[in-house]
Amino acid sequence: MPTPTTTLPGPLRLGGLTVETPVVLAPMAGITNAAYRRLCAEHGAGLYVCEMITSRGLVEGDRHTLDMLVFDDAEQVRSVQLYGTDPTYVARATEILCADHGVAHVDLNFGCPVPKVTRKGGGGALPWKRGLLADILEGAVTAAARYGVPVTMKTRLGLDRDHLTYLDAGRIAQETGVAAIALHGRTVAQAYSGQADWDAIGELVASVDIPVLGNGDIWEAADAVRMVEQTGAAGVVVGRGCLGRPWLFRDLAAVFAGQEGATLPRLGEVSAMMRRHAELLSRHMGEERGCREFRKHVSWYLKGFAVGGDRRRALGLIDTLAELDALLADLDADEPYPVSELGAPRGRQGSPRGRVVLPEGWLDDTDGRSTVLVETADEATGG
Repeated sequence: MPTPTTTLPGPLRLGGLTVETPVVLAPMAGITNAAYRRLCAEHGAGLYVCEMITSRGLVEGDRHTLDMLVFDDAEQVRSVQLYGTDPTYVARATEILCADHGVAHVDLNFGCPVPKVTRKGGGGALPWKRGLLADILEGAVTAAARYGVPVTMKTRLGLDRDHLTYLDAGRIAQETGVAAIALHGRTVAQAYSGQADWDAIGELVASVDIPVLGNGDIWEAADAVRMVEQTGAAGVVVGRGCLGRPWLFRDLAAVFAGQEGATLPRLGEVSAMMRRHAELLSRHMGEERGCREFRKHVSWYLKGFAVGGDRRRALGLIDTLAELDALLADLDADEPYPVSELGAPRGRQGSPRGRVVLPEGWLDDTDGRSTVLVETADEATGG
């Protein structure tokens, strides 16, 4: 374990890319689209990563994949997370992102715990195959280097406590030229349950020379400070903690600048953020689809507020911005923020899985270079 830091980390440097506030928005399927990325950026500073796309989908020009690869006009740094299990597809997809879409940062997903992904050897299952992992990383780094674009990776502790991979993954990342590695302090078997192991993040920091970003259980800005002080991480990755709370990035920017960061917006301020979110979604998707996409966010924004069930249900059924305006207008704008929600988990949690679903014979060796994996064009998830 490294000695805890006495000062907070400065800007995050990924190759030639500098992120002034060392905070990364974790890609989340159906959440971190162009609208939400802009909303978060309007509140703070950091690196905001697009929803994960599949390498094969991009290479083959899949319509759904291309529809996800959308950027806001105000998005100055285009960042995309890529999923793949085939080194050739991942390398080609990386090149397409850099050459055709102006992407300035590519992140590779090796952390997804979803069974439909792990049963094909993807996501959090893939780092068990050290040789395959090295081939994928080397191909992506080589492709991106032609355009001066840094490649990072995200992973988990391992399949379960008996099959840990994070230290080997860090070594391989460093050897293949990866600019930084983000570690979610849970195993694939844990999924999103239990508590993240920050000690393991510290162990990874001590074992590599490249920047390590810590991920897991950052619900408030103070949690980010505790994580980097405890682990020596170069920055943090924030996922579920910002659901319905885009102002968290304001707080994070403040604490990394050495200031107080504890925004407690009244319900009227939250309503204004809800309206802005729906407006941005409508601008990118059209009003009807944008409002429908917004529905899933209502419960996160209103978590803990004394808003009745009928009003919540009505907000979860809106089709137009006018409907949203009418419903928001009736809320008590002066209601204070529910402080009981501070530090509480948000989003999915669930229970640990009894076993990780893997391809037959997956654990038999740790090389995997000769393993043939089926990569489909339509997988979309997060890690």
